[in-house]
Amino acid sequence: MSIDAIASNLIPDVQAVPIPAATPFDDIDQVVTAHQKRIFRFLFSSLRDADLAHTLTQETFLRAWTTRFAFRGECSVPTWLTRIALNLLRDHTRTNRFRFWRRASATSVDASDIAPFLPSVDSPLDSRIIASEQMSLVWKTVDELSPRQRTVFLLRFVDEMELPEISVATGIPLSTVKSHLYRALAAVRARHANSSLESI
Repeated sequence: MSIDAIASNLIPDVQAVPIPAATPFDDIDQVVTAHQKRIFRFLFSSLRDADLAHTLTQETFLRAWTTRFAFRGECSVPTWLTRIALNLLRDHTRTNRFRFWRRASATSVDASDIAPFLPSVDSPLDSRIIASEQMSLVWKTVDELSPRQRTVFLLRFVDEMELPEISVATGIPLSTVKSHLYRALAAVRARHANSSLESI
């Protein structure tokens, strides 16, 4: 056997190693700039803990970067990022560490704390007070929803995702997403109706 034949058996064929295709996540800085606020907003709405939401937001983009070659373009970049964030959120809900954060956040962050930031600053003071009270009531109601109803509600109204996108991001069938959203809205409306009657 010649030296060339031996060498060709020892040295792997360089062309046999496929070159990964480019992905939207190759420029991760641009992806972070475009989507970080939305992912953080969803995680903060779900957790009510800014530090934990920041941590999971960073983990979301790290996971997106490390698994970028698994992205096949079957859904949009925001939907894929939301799916990663949801998976991380679910992982944390299954751990004792999350239970600690949930107890801590119940005493350190109140849903009404973020309500003043939602009404327009240009609106009259009494309108802002009413809006703050209404938002506080909505957050309390959302906290009492089942985990799936809460997730669907937050993705629809905080993240402003369309129902098919929510279905893809959560892996829940579209008809079930609609059902969860309907029940969540019914709970919020019922709570507001009872509050309005009590104030009369």
